[in-house]
Order: sequence, then C-alpha cells, then structure tokens
Amino acid sequence: MKQLEEQAPNRRSFLKTGMLAAGVATAGVGMLGRGVSAFGEEREERSITKGDIAILQLLLAAEIIETDLWRQYRELGGIEAIGGPSQGYITALEQLDGDMPQYISDNTDDEISHVAFLHAYLKSKGQRPINLDKFRNLQGSAAPGAKKIGRLTNLMQLSVDTSWWTRYRSKENLDLGAKFPQAVPSLKVGRHPAIPTSQADFNDANHIQAIANTAGFHFAFIEQAGTSLYATLSQRVSSREVLRITISIGGSEIMHFQVWHDKAGNAVALTDGSLTFQNLTVNQPESLQANLIMPEPCDFIDGLPECSIIRPTGAGHLDAVGAINGFIADGLFIGQPNEFIQLLLHLAHEADEARPEL
Repeated sequence: MKQLEEQAPNRRSFLKTGMLAAGVATAGVGMLGRGVSAFGEEREERSITKGDIAILQLLLAAEIIETDLWRQYRELGGIEAIGGPSQGYITALEQLDGDMPQYISDNTDDEISHVAFLHAYLKSKGQRPINLDKFRNLQGSAAPGAKKIGRLTNLMQLSVDTSWWTRYRSKENLDLGAKFPQAVPSLKVGRHPAIPTSQADFNDANHIQAIANTAGFHFAFIEQAGTSLYATLSQRVSSREVLRITISIGGSEIMHFQVWHDKAGNAVALTDGSLTFQNLTVNQPESLQANLIMPEPCDFIDGLPECSIIRPTGAGHLDAVGAINGFIADGLFIGQPNEFIQLLLHLAHEADEARPEL
C-alpha cells in the first residue's frame, strides 16, 4: 500500500504534465490553424502573393492571345462556318479528321472560358487584370467568312516549330539538353498561312489543303506550349488556390494537345511550292510514326528510371519567357509594335521570377 501511495503523486504529476503538454499542443494547433500546419499545408487561404499575381497575369495574357487566334480558326473552320463561304477550308481540315470543325469550336470556347475566369479571379483579389485591347490592330484574313475586326495575332505568316512531334517520341528530354529534329522541316522555313488569306486561296485545292495541314500542326504547337507553361509555372505558385487553378486549367491544355497531336498526323501528303508534307501514317520510323501519340518514357530525374511525362517542365525552356519567345518565333505577332512584344516579355519575366512562399 505504501508503495502505491508513493506512486500516486508521480502519476498525478504525470497527468498534470501530460495535460499541460496537450494544452500547449492544442494552442500550437490553434496558431497553426491561422497559417500553416506542421505539415506545411495552409489551413486558411491567405492573401495572394506578388508572385502568384505575376503568374496569373502572364497566364491571362497567354489565354487572351490563344483566344484571339482560335477565334480566327473558328470563323473559317469551326462548326459555325460549315456550309458557308469557307467550306473549302473546312473540307480540307476534315481530311485530318471529320470532327475537326467541332473540335476547333470547342477549343475556342475553352480558351474564352479561361480568359473570363482568370480575369474575374484577379479582380476578386483586388487586382487589375492585364488588358491587350489597345493592340488589336492587326488586319486579319480577307477570305470570305472572316470578320473584319482588329486582331492580336497573325495566322498568315507562320513558321511552325514541329520539333515537339519528335520530342514526345524520344527517350531523351529537352530539360536535360536534348535537341530534336523537325517533323515537317519545310514548315519551319519561310512563312506559311494556316488560314485562307483571300478568296484566291480557294481556287487551288492543293494549296488549301496545305493551309489546312499547316493549321493541324499549328493547333498542336500552340497547345503543347500551354501544356508545358502551366506545368512549369505551377512549380512557382504559393497559394493552394492558385495551384488548383494552374493545374486544373493546365489539365485542359493537355487534353487539347492530345487531340491535336492525334489529328496532325493525318496531314495529307503533298507539295505546295516550298512546303512538303509526307505521309506519317505508313512506313515511318518511330520518331515520326503518326499513331505514337502517347508520351514516350524519357529521362527525367538523374539516377531514376525513365518516365512518361510532360516535357519540358524545367526552367529555361518552355517557361514563361520561353513560351512568349516561341510565339514570337512562330510569327504570331508579325505586325505588332515593339511595345506589345516588350509588354509580353516583361509579364513573362515577372512570372518566371515568382518563387513559392511557404
């Protein structure tokens, strides 16, 4: 009994100490609940950071640009244009896939929704969204069916980089310094229209098919850039909510790319002046084979196995500045003043400077 009595104070002391520790722990959880938990997870969404604002402004600018170019494709090749004066272009697009007009219209609607959402989100955070309306001065197509309004982008003088095609079939990775050949070398040389420029383009069936083929590869070029851009910038955000936005919209870009990747491979074999498309559906090496549209497992992180991934996602390639430079090289902004180019590059630089704030 005496031994039990001697042990009792010790037990009471333990209980008191344990309760005190629990109280401290509870208080700690309360304090963490207003900021970041022990596992680094935000319990309550904090105000948006300067870096997140820069990322969202750049993404909004990119989506405005995409919306501008997709609207031009929809006017002449979308489902709304079927049976209209640009039917010859639609018929050529349907050689790549019978559902091309529907896909074009759906892609356009998606980009419009991205612009509306990002614009509203920035306003909800007390920010003034980027506005590019003052630069809508480019003359668009003179082909029947095209609206006579000012444009941000030029789809009539493109130099399309098709190295993404061979990149996604390779076991190497651009992030690790690999270089990739063009799938359609002549499409990267000179300037080529991806939409009819005038009524005269419809007079030559071979030429209008070359224009449609160019569009097919350009669709995928645009969306693979968006795929990498969202994946790259997602690594730089601070807010869980902004991360949710970037990976969710980025997922939509991936779906777009996969569709257009599949359709580009059906481009009709032809030669139109200096532009040549070969049949990628038969007798092609793995680096060009049309039905290999799933990302080939490739080098990713040193010392680990190859992995099927989006690429590139590392800094210095298709990050924000890289994406804008890619659009510039593509010819999308031919005719725009230097002020426009410098504004986009400034937004891109600010986005690339963003760092996660824990």
